[in-house]
Amino acid sequence: MKVLVTGICGRLGKELCRALHREHQVVGVDRRPFAERPKDVIHVPVDLRKRQLQDVFRTERPDAVIHLGVMHDPRMSAAEHHEWNVVGLGKLLEYAAKYEVKKLIVLSSANVYGPAPDNPQFLDEGRPLLSGARANSMRDLIDVDTLTQGFFWKHPSTETVILRPVHILGKVRNAPSNYFRLSPTPTLLGFDPMVQVMHELDVIQCLTRSLAPGVRGIFNVAGPDALPLSEAIRLAGRTALPVPHSLLTSMMKKMWSLRLTNFPVPELDHIRYVCMVRDERAREALGYAPRFGIKETMRAIDVRG
Repeated sequence: MKVLVTGICGRLGKELCRALHREHQVVGVDRRPFAERPKDVIHVPVDLRKRQLQDVFRTERPDAVIHLGVMHDPRMSAAEHHEWNVVGLGKLLEYAAKYEVKKLIVLSSANVYGPAPDNPQFLDEGRPLLSGARANSMRDLIDVDTLTQGFFWKHPSTETVILRPVHILGKVRNAPSNYFRLSPTPTLLGFDPMVQVMHELDVIQCLTRSLAPGVRGIFNVAGPDALPLSEAIRLAGRTALPVPHSLLTSMMKKMWSLRLTNFPVPELDHIRYVCMVRDERAREALGYAPRFGIKETMRAIDVRG
């Protein structure tokens, strides 16, 4: 099978490339350089929004597309996020339909549901995507998810898969991993929500399993059992620093304006309220089960590479 992977030069993309290239032909699309590229992997330095992307589809004729190329930089403007994430995905979907791609896999996030004080203990795939109501930075991710759902219904000949993993931990430089790397780790005084995390290699497992013929649909994906935030911090080898909500909010606003942090204030909701998912569908349809326990998962934030 020939698999086209967007965002292949990111840390998660490189891990996926290592997992795929021995069994599949891999074509990576990413405008960044790919210094550690395996010799049998094709890398095309193309911006998803540019016309050259169609040339890649026309010449390579991929059987499957795995889309990892979603921008999460909170410093970028809403217009830049929309242009890259929504317009770029629109082009990708257009060419996937035109060149009759058999399988499309889009990596979304369980964060699209949004942490909230009135959330039930566990959310299933049918819950509305409400994170944009409290965090502007999440709106384009919801748009990506929704746009892919529309493709799912319009093009039934393509097996479309949307994966919504919980907080991903590992070598990746995402918000959850960066948060748990803080020492001490700030928490909100009086709040200790249950959280779900998963190892980045378990995400790779789900992506590769989604390539199996017949797999289609939307799947929440969780890791080991949920645990209190305070316990997750302890397992990460850090010490929690409880701070009153008003004080931490004020501090983060000041630090954000001075560019001393990359955590926007709305992300405090993730350490204040619960947002946990049920993933029975993924375990049944994909045969998925986490390979990494909670201790390994929390310690993965300190693995170098």
